[in-house]
Amino acid sequence: MQSAAQRRAAVEMPSRFLSIMDFGSAELAACLSLAAELKAARNSGRAHPRPLEGQHVALLFEKPSLRTRSTFQIAVRELGGDIIEPPQDVALGGRESIADVARNLERWVSAAVVRTFAQSRLRAFADAAPRLRVVNALTDDEHPCQGLADALTLVERFGDLRGRTVAFVGDSNNVARSLAQAVVMLGGNMRIASPAGFEFTSSGVSGIRRCARVGSRLEILVDPAAAVRGADAVYTDVWTSMGQEADSAVRHGLFAPYQVNGGLMSLAAPGALFMHCLPAHRGDEVTDEVIDSVTSVVFDQAENRLHTQKALLAMLAC
Repeated sequence: MQSAAQRRAAVEMPSRFLSIMDFGSAELAACLSLAAELKAARNSGRAHPRPLEGQHVALLFEKPSLRTRSTFQIAVRELGGDIIEPPQDVALGGRESIADVARNLERWVSAAVVRTFAQSRLRAFADAAPRLRVVNALTDDEHPCQGLADALTLVERFGDLRGRTVAFVGDSNNVARSLAQAVVMLGGNMRIASPAGFEFTSSGVSGIRRCARVGSRLEILVDPAAAVRGADAVYTDVWTSMGQEADSAVRHGLFAPYQVNGGLMSLAAPGALFMHCLPAHRGDEVTDEVIDSVTSVVFDQAENRLHTQKALLAMLAC
């Protein structure tokens, strides 16, 4: 297995990972390749390098988490490191400035995994501590660690994504943004269908298109059927994300036509994958027949959170 240090030397790895767009296509490919190797080693019981030996990683979470917290805890430990989890009320709760929290942690730990609200809050944290490796574990704007796991899942099933089309149906949220960035960076095509008023801003669309490989296409649509027709994979997410609960009733009415059910999936390519970042609200954005179908890869995505995050941490640690 090529070491993380060797991979880092071969590409221009950033010192922090706040967005998929902190990677270029070479960095993304290197991360996914290492993730696949780490996954194979773990599944076969083979040992692998422990680049975090003797190092500490801080987990700072302002939002609830099952997959992200659990997989980062396991990833750090399997890479040889230790974790600290300062309580939310002292870590990011306003007891002191977010910059001062970062400056303290920079003296003690090698990396910080941060799950917060505004992307600007995360950037302020990272900018205050330039020696600290900072990973975005979810903000309101982006979810790049989910994007890495989604990309690995797609590559496992399809290999080269060139010529493949992924459709995202629902709210143009943080998951959709990171997914789209990864897909077009790998050469695939992306269609996103959202109700009017819930689509990406023009700057968001421009950002995704800037990282696209030659030949990749991004289509912004309103009609879910048009997005799904002929697609190789269909992705959805909850209609109401964390922090939007007050709008739940309104959103439910607007997004009901975007439910991924058997009828909508029948428009996709034969054998099309179904994808969801979880947790899923069964009966809302997706029906049981779809999420429990043989082409559903939602738990593969969840498993791959571990492997891609291990690869990411290993490469950032060098």
